[in-house]
Amino acid sequence: MTTAGKILSQKQREQFWRDGYLVVDGAVDGGTLARLRRQMDDWTAESRGHNQPYGEPTVDGRPRFDLEESHSAAQPALRRINNPAEISADFHTVMTDAPMVDMVADLIGPNVKYHHCKINSKLPGSTMVVRYHQDFCYTPHTNDDVITALLLLDDVDEDNGCLMVVPGTHRGTIDSLFQDGVFTGMVAPALEQDYLARQVPIEGKAGAVCLMHTRLQHGSEPNLSAGRRRAIYLCVYSAADAVPVARNPMPSTLEGTIVRGQASPVARMVPLEVELPQQPKSASFFTVIGQKSAGTEI
Repeated sequence: MTTAGKILSQKQREQFWRDGYLVVDGAVDGGTLARLRRQMDDWTAESRGHNQPYGEPTVDGRPRFDLEESHSAAQPALRRINNPAEISADFHTVMTDAPMVDMVADLIGPNVKYHHCKINSKLPGSTMVVRYHQDFCYTPHTNDDVITALLLLDDVDEDNGCLMVVPGTHRGTIDSLFQDGVFTGMVAPALEQDYLARQVPIEGKAGAVCLMHTRLQHGSEPNLSAGRRRAIYLCVYSAADAVPVARNPMPSTLEGTIVRGQASPVARMVPLEVELPQQPKSASFFTVIGQKSAGTEI
């Protein structure tokens, strides 16, 4: 673990708190990025030999690798890798020591705690859609100093299904992910239409990071590009004094690791009210929003 000075400028910090997100280039060096991309290539090749979610189970017994329903050896559709920092030294090093961790500390203070990580991958032809939601509703804490660092492993734009966000929504309401008493993992249709009308794309070159506030509304569309992968490594961090109030939807042996500064002897409470989420029992939350995994039923 390293301890560094400020990386973000005052202007960048103000932009983050105004908009709820910030894109910064060069979050990892070129050599590190190349190793991460090679590992993704290897995992994609490995997925060709499977017809349903597979791999060394996560802490709660779910498959590590999740596949879209359309997955095949000829056209792989690996869409989620759960907690890759547990199985890859390179991804673990980035989670703990990359400059993006110092950027998070610039925003929420010197004491930073790790929560979980994952890779969301949209291979060419992927039909994966992420419906509008706030991460805080999946991972509620005693305060909302929680940030997801989305490291772009590939060049990302609207054609290959980039993240879409609605600036400023982190300062608004916490919207329900339940409809008629059922946890759907997405906001109500009328709200989603409003967010779709105001969304902006998060585009960038491989190696850039998007720092996103836990309450920012976001989603994404399918990968419609001709042959371009869109893989993103997402690491979730909180202030050390932010304590989870619901079970981690992606439990990890590394959960609670202090990646900057020191552990907190107290939990900081702020006046927030959020519904408690229902945790997915399948390999990923995509089944919650109606998108089957290969070879399985929802």
